[in-house]
Amino acid sequence: MPNAFAYLMLLAWPVIATVLFRRLPREKALIWSILAAYMLLPPLVNINLPAVPDLDKFTISNLCALVLTLWVLDEKISFLPRSFIGRVLIVLYVISPFATMLTNPEPILIVAKDVPALRLYDSVATISYQFIALLPFFLARHLLRTDAGMKAMVGALVTAGLVYSFPMLLEARLSPQLNIWVYGFFQHDFSQSMRGGGFRPMVFMPHGLWVAFFALMAAMAALIMLRTSNSEDRPRRLAIFLYLGFVLFMCKSAGPLVYALGLIPIILLVGRRWQLLLAAALGVVVICYPLLRGAQLIPLDTILDYALAINSERHQSLSFRIMNEEQLLERAMQKPFFGWGGYGRNLILDPVTGAMLTIPDGRWIIVLGTYGWLGYIAEFGLLVLPLVYLGGQALVQRSAAFSPFACTIALIYAANLADLLPNATLIPFTWLMAGALMGYAESLGLQANTQAIAMANARLAPRSDPRTIL
Repeated sequence: MPNAFAYLMLLAWPVIATVLFRRLPREKALIWSILAAYMLLPPLVNINLPAVPDLDKFTISNLCALVLTLWVLDEKISFLPRSFIGRVLIVLYVISPFATMLTNPEPILIVAKDVPALRLYDSVATISYQFIALLPFFLARHLLRTDAGMKAMVGALVTAGLVYSFPMLLEARLSPQLNIWVYGFFQHDFSQSMRGGGFRPMVFMPHGLWVAFFALMAAMAALIMLRTSNSEDRPRRLAIFLYLGFVLFMCKSAGPLVYALGLIPIILLVGRRWQLLLAAALGVVVICYPLLRGAQLIPLDTILDYALAINSERHQSLSFRIMNEEQLLERAMQKPFFGWGGYGRNLILDPVTGAMLTIPDGRWIIVLGTYGWLGYIAEFGLLVLPLVYLGGQALVQRSAAFSPFACTIALIYAANLADLLPNATLIPFTWLMAGALMGYAESLGLQANTQAIAMANARLAPRSDPRTIL
């Protein structure tokens, strides 16, 4: 059970966020109001009020960021992107729960306790939550679309990684205890924190996998700071990168380490245009993943053999996930268009006791089973769209047109999307990166169009005849 301090921190966050927005530049205020809440507020704790979504660390930080952007910064926020596709995806993402509710009017009969049918109230609450989840996307698209906004995100990740490294290393040595000491409860299964004769830190995040991916983001942000540094700052920034790389290693999670091994040479050796094209290609693979799985085009046996060569424990864990996904995918295809909805209806349940017989890990299978293809295309389409637009700009513009910080954010973001296949690491900072990249891509497109129009006008402008001057 959470203690009183856990609820006090949730209630105090609007005051803390107000201080951030009054004292920091607008870009940093938005970034830290989302990032610091993710780092510090208690996980899994919520304030349940009637007729509104549960107020947890995510919804509170998102709502505070919106209110303070409108009130303190006096900014006017557009809730729709410029592209028609983006607008359609946002509308579908918000309203898809309503279609799911209409197609799930029947309860699921179980001896112990029936799983209820979906009601209008359920769809209204879920639609509200979907809209709140998108708030960082809307705000970042407006406030973080510039080179300065991208650099501020990279700098915040490095600073956050350095600050968080101390509790992370403490828990790697002593075991995850900080959430118990501070908030009075443990947020997950303790056995999942034990790895390789040591422990995976959790701090105040839902799971050690979330902490490990956070460490990955910080380390990759430190790497681009190193690459863009001058000779005077390079030794200090090299030390920061090596230290954050060590922290990532101490998180004892294979996935983020594999992402790091892939990202490091790309950030150091690949040109900016190709970085964006690679990020866009990875995004396309992510959104097509269910189709590739259904067509047997994902080499699962090869992946399992590779995992077995690394570690038998990792092979067992991955094999269990794949087996669960196969069963859940079969369940999802029973209602392919709009899904099964909430209350565990998308899961395979024991017909007598109602106990879960499957455990969903990946975000993709959770969304596909809950909201069907409509919800999946809406959510993952919206997530992939910024990378596709940036990839389109990379095809027509030179590398010099792109900020190195924006390219690194795009690569980190693409890795986050890839991590949604085995895990459910979709957090407000993911949507913050998505919005910033969408705004950045739109700005690049406008600049390119303006330059093209100016060049066309220059060609069409009448030239003076030298003879008339004489």
